[in-house]
Amino acid sequence: MDAITQHESSPDTMRALVQQSHHGPRDLVLARRRRPIPGPGDYLVRVGAAGVNFADVMQSRGTYGGGPTPPYVAGFEAAGEIVGVGPEIDEPFPVGARVVGTGPGAFAEYMVMPHQGVLPVPSGWSDAAALGMILNWATALAALRPLGEVKAGETVLVHAAAGGVGQAAVRLAKHYGAHVVAAASPAKHDAVRALGADEVLDSTRPGLSAALGRLAGGVDLVLESVGRDTFETSLAVTKRFTGRVVVFGDASGSAALTTHDLVFRHPVQVRGLHIGALPSAAPALYRSLVAELRTLIDDGVYPPDTPESHPLAEGPAVLRDVETRTTQGKHALNPWH
Repeated sequence: MDAITQHESSPDTMRALVQQSHHGPRDLVLARRRRPIPGPGDYLVRVGAAGVNFADVMQSRGTYGGGPTPPYVAGFEAAGEIVGVGPEIDEPFPVGARVVGTGPGAFAEYMVMPHQGVLPVPSGWSDAAALGMILNWATALAALRPLGEVKAGETVLVHAAAGGVGQAAVRLAKHYGAHVVAAASPAKHDAVRALGADEVLDSTRPGLSAALGRLAGGVDLVLESVGRDTFETSLAVTKRFTGRVVVFGDASGSAALTTHDLVFRHPVQVRGLHIGALPSAAPALYRSLVAELRTLIDDGVYPPDTPESHPLAEGPAVLRDVETRTTQGKHALNPWH
């Protein structure tokens, strides 16, 4: 693996951001790697835009369960053009189709994308605009609907409401008629209110604990993506027996320590969500989720986003900003700039 300096390109190589160790974004290096070859069930995609997510930070520090071992090409969400189709795909998208999906090595000019979960980029949308479909909007929708069973008039608490999933969750919860309580840092409160949140809480400690005290036992659904810093409080504010907590992340950098006694003392329904595993683990559920996403797009509920775009070489700096929570909304890397 050679770091890029004066290295000339060749047809079978590409530029990529390689995570060299588990010491965080500082060890993410722009390098030249061999272009991947699609295997059975895979597409080869020319990446037009790659999404930056907090999970990328977690992977860079080795705290993402089941994550890759360094060195590896970072990133796992992208949109672009199919330039190669592997065998064993029923009714494959054709070469030239524009798609959005997930797979290893998205922070590169080309990536291999497993066909499960690959979706077409909506007509008229840019690659960057489509990035949120799977990891942001599909996660928020799954957490709210099939898992969270949200109903009109219920109270929903959204942690990390200024992030990609959080913003989608606030919009969708309002669309489904919920009363939305959103937690975010003070600098992001105006942006979260603009999305439709009914109440916005200070997510910085001790602000959040004090603000949530008055909600004790009164929340129907909590979207829990922070982890150790908020999990026990999330259980405490949820309605006993009928309330639900959907867990889909641990942005605090460490998972909550869940014990038998903790769950016993807080008798609520705790449900886990890993959106990346959904297409293969529960294909029927994933298909219904995609159908609902398409309806939301057609009805204008889910509008095309405009992520802040950065050249691939700026990836390490962008991930550092995501790690320190100085960003808001969606950010994308453009491998061709």
